[in-house]
Amino acid sequence: MATDHIRYDVLAQAALRGVVRTVLADVAKKGLPGEHHFKITFSTVAPGVRLSDRMRAQYPETMTIILQHQFWDLHVDDAAFEVGLSFGGVPERLAVPFEAVTAFYDPAVQFGFQFETLDANAPVIATGSQAAPVIDKAAAPASPAQANKADAAPANAKPADTPPPDRPDGGAGAEVVRLDRFRKK
Repeated sequence: MATDHIRYDVLAQAALRGVVRTVLADVAKKGLPGEHHFKITFSTVAPGVRLSDRMRAQYPETMTIILQHQFWDLHVDDAAFEVGLSFGGVPERLAVPFEAVTAFYDPAVQFGFQFETLDANAPVIATGSQAAPVIDKAAAPASPAQANKADAAPANAKPADTPPPDRPDGGAGAEVVRLDRFRKK
């Protein structure tokens, strides 16, 4: 058995978080292009997440926000993004570190992915050509449908129990890209 000292799984997740960062930084500068909009799920208990006590009480573990029509003051830096949204007519300012993001989905092009919760200090043991990272399955969503389920949304969003047809769990041919998919079986 070989140990993966390079930690390709951690590097791949960092690269995908870089995609989220790059896309949001571009939107902060130029606005949303075409019909693009984003559903971003994040852990509300992750270090560095800032939201009001009211929102934290309502969403004690995870929250999904939609950046489409009614958001303002999107600011993106290397580690996090901040955005203004309205929840039930009450304006809120959220700060979300990219490390707290658990899923990202753009319904306009049916593209998305979810992040697994990895222990970056745990060894990866390889058997033959297949690497098996140590993954905290309890913290990760059990399925892409759970990762994309809207736990929270601005006032103009549809309720979480009636997913729109362009969602992966709504069945319009959407595909959530998971890192497992690229591992040899």
